[in-house]
Amino acid sequence: MTDRPNVIVFFTDQQRWDTVGAAGNPLGLTPNLDLMCRRGTMFETACTTNPVCAPARAALQTGMYPTNTGVYRNSVVLPTDAPTLGRLFGAAGYQTGYIGKWHLATQDPVPRDQQAGYEYWLGANLLEFTSDAYRTIVYDRDGEPVFLPGYRPDALTDAAIRFVSKASTEDRPFMLFLSLIEPHHQNELDNYPAPEVYEDTYNGAWLPPDLAALPGTAHQHAPGYYGQIKRVDECLGRLRDALTSLDLTDDTVLLYTSDHGSHFKTRNNEYKRSPHDGSIRVPLVVEGPGYSGGRRVGTPVSTVDVVPTVLDAAGIELPDHLDGAPLNRWFKGEQDTSDGVLIQVSETEVGRALRTERWKYHVLAPDAGDEPAADRYVERALYDLAADPYELDNVIDSQGHQEIAAELRARLVRRIEQVEHRTVTIEPYPDQRQRERYAETTVRRRKLDGRMLE
Repeated sequence: MTDRPNVIVFFTDQQRWDTVGAAGNPLGLTPNLDLMCRRGTMFETACTTNPVCAPARAALQTGMYPTNTGVYRNSVVLPTDAPTLGRLFGAAGYQTGYIGKWHLATQDPVPRDQQAGYEYWLGANLLEFTSDAYRTIVYDRDGEPVFLPGYRPDALTDAAIRFVSKASTEDRPFMLFLSLIEPHHQNELDNYPAPEVYEDTYNGAWLPPDLAALPGTAHQHAPGYYGQIKRVDECLGRLRDALTSLDLTDDTVLLYTSDHGSHFKTRNNEYKRSPHDGSIRVPLVVEGPGYSGGRRVGTPVSTVDVVPTVLDAAGIELPDHLDGAPLNRWFKGEQDTSDGVLIQVSETEVGRALRTERWKYHVLAPDAGDEPAADRYVERALYDLAADPYELDNVIDSQGHQEIAAELRARLVRRIEQVEHRTVTIEPYPDQRQRERYAETTVRRRKLDGRMLE
């Protein structure tokens, strides 16, 4: 064993922040993640860089915002020379492994030059199409298919435990990225297949206020979604048990997060791609060396911070390309001087949002097509999260909120310039004639949905 910690990223797909018991969910879905929160550090307001699979995943591999990786929408390939976790940890002498869904390549099997430098590979680019709930097909490093028996997250977790067990016998530390697809829907069926034991457990269960109040599919799909999360949490528990059995707990940094949430078609005609917390806010918990003690950080953070966090925890020098910073800055006495968390929105629109502790501010580029960014945006929404945490009352047209809108406008312009290196203009909320024009733009954007891989 070396004096450098191992690193495991336990990654889910489409998991809302409020599915976690430690975040207030009353259903008892996540006892293992709740235990991580009590023993590690919970970042209570973690936001994705972009609420779409590929852009969010590219950011979690590189520590760069989607506009800087070039992967600003689905069906864009991560550059083969991108500075990924696989390459950065590999260069530092770590054993590196990737297991599960990738969604950053051209095809399945993922060509070796698109495997981002990982030494061990057992994955599928579009796992939702190569597998279903009880039949998991992934591919090894050479592109050979591998059938993994069991319910899909169990099958992938079994593979992760085998990797950890073998890697623990080597004289090099390891870094593993375990990428589950649950609780994402099964695309071709548009359902959320829970394991059989939980198929009917959560019928009629509690719903967050946004899902309960707004038209959508939550009443139909939440039971399966919750059942998936219950089993995913059990997988997390089995992985943590394996670390205990192998005497690795004190030597391993374990980070849990997701790529985006799900609003169950309440905000648009699918599950994400909106700037609301139901779509952008995800669980983020870190346990292990440097993150023990049951801390809670309420200040909003971005998942762009994941890469610098695990690099820093492993003692690896931070490269210059990073758009984020290690998350331990919040309990090292460093002052928060940021303007808030920037969220980029693509595919349904070219939009930007700013998330602060109290406010959500959203702007839209009305004249943009299928571009990663724009020079001109127009105000779209403002939510007072202290009074309206589930964003049911848009106050952007309220006369009493124009001063705060102007302040947030200036802050968002600064954040875009810092991250995207672009000077933009943001116009105040438009009059009725302009609103109709923007509504037509939204309709045109939604027509692109047919070529979106979810």
